[in-house]
Amino acid sequence: MHRSLSFVSLSFVSFFTCVVFAGAQATAPPAPQPVQLPITITAAAAPGGPVPLSLAQVLELSHRANPSLLSAAQHLAAVKAGETTAGLRQNPTAVLGGQMLTLSPSDPNGPDFYQAGVQRLFERGNKRGLRLENARSTTLLTSEQLADQQRQNDLAVRQAFSRMLYAQAALGISQQNLEGYQKTVDLMKVRLNAGDIDQTDFDRVELQLVGFQSDLDNAHLTLQQGSIALQSLLGIASPSESFAITGTLHPSPVAYSQEELRTLALANRPDLKAAQAQMEANTSALKLAQANGTADPTVEAEYERSGNANTMGGSINIPLRLFDRNQGEKERARYELESSRLAITAARNQVLSDVDSAWAGYQTALVQDGRYRDKYLAEAAHVRDNLEFSYRHGNATLLDYLSALSDYRQVNLAALNANLQLLLAVEQLATAAHTEMAP
Repeated sequence: MHRSLSFVSLSFVSFFTCVVFAGAQATAPPAPQPVQLPITITAAAAPGGPVPLSLAQVLELSHRANPSLLSAAQHLAAVKAGETTAGLRQNPTAVLGGQMLTLSPSDPNGPDFYQAGVQRLFERGNKRGLRLENARSTTLLTSEQLADQQRQNDLAVRQAFSRMLYAQAALGISQQNLEGYQKTVDLMKVRLNAGDIDQTDFDRVELQLVGFQSDLDNAHLTLQQGSIALQSLLGIASPSESFAITGTLHPSPVAYSQEELRTLALANRPDLKAAQAQMEANTSALKLAQANGTADPTVEAEYERSGNANTMGGSINIPLRLFDRNQGEKERARYELESSRLAITAARNQVLSDVDSAWAGYQTALVQDGRYRDKYLAEAAHVRDNLEFSYRHGNATLLDYLSALSDYRQVNLAALNANLQLLLAVEQLATAAHTEMAP
């Protein structure tokens, strides 16, 4: 996809040089040479300065340094550590005791008494296995949530990267437009001093300069803000003015149909996978709640010594769960499971809605970009050139010519913005489907 983009340059104002001296014969200037889009922007680094970063490098840096992603990754590690806790077995308990230790051997109250034993709770209903299953399901859920957070972060990085590229391109266009039009003002000043035009015509020409200056100021501000926003996503607390990127505003053609993207989104979207993982976690939580309603016996073995007598003994304690059978947790877990099943349906619908909305945005951006590329850029250049010729030969007013120049400047910037919107639409579509759009 290519687009012609012309700039106001010395070539379209060179005809003014022919009127510096009264009575000089005018000569037609050469036609302005268009600059082709897509524009590849490379922020040149000074010798020894930072190397411009590509989109892939910026994304990699974001994955390694973005504070929100790092925090979420640590949370995932903490949740995974819970699997160790869930898989632990019950510890045995040591029991030591002694009675009448101060009695002498001849005391009629009896000999001294010692006791040593070990007791342990034995879980029934596979509680340990179900705890471990629930912990693993929670880890999977947290992992998918992290993946979805990274998906959203990648979209923010891509959009910030594209906007910075756009700001650099707009800055280049605005700079060239201003330099070209400044030459026009300078030449018109020569004509004014030579008496070839009056002060009003010169003022009209000079008044147009403020538009070019404003374009340049806005482009500088947009680039500065875009650089700060992108560096913030990379975890850079103090943005550097030397930060540089390299890339293209030209998006690759989308290699999939809308239906294919819907299918890919249902298979790839981590938020949908997270909803499914939540249902698995709730399923295991319900099983664990049911298992926790069973009674767990405590078995104890004892050794006793009373005087010279040695004895062994044992006991088993079984709680009678006549009232508390974990009914509340069982009921809560059932409702949570049903809630998660409905949440999967909602997540699935949201995924399809995101793809359809992004597809509609992409189609609109594609049409708007095509209008400028196929028609309006060339038309604006044609009108400008015709009015330039007419004004030179006295068939158009200066105001008409300046209006054509202003329209041409605005169309060029609007065309660049349409190119940006197309790129952003492609990135939104890629995020909605969680799939790279390039073939």
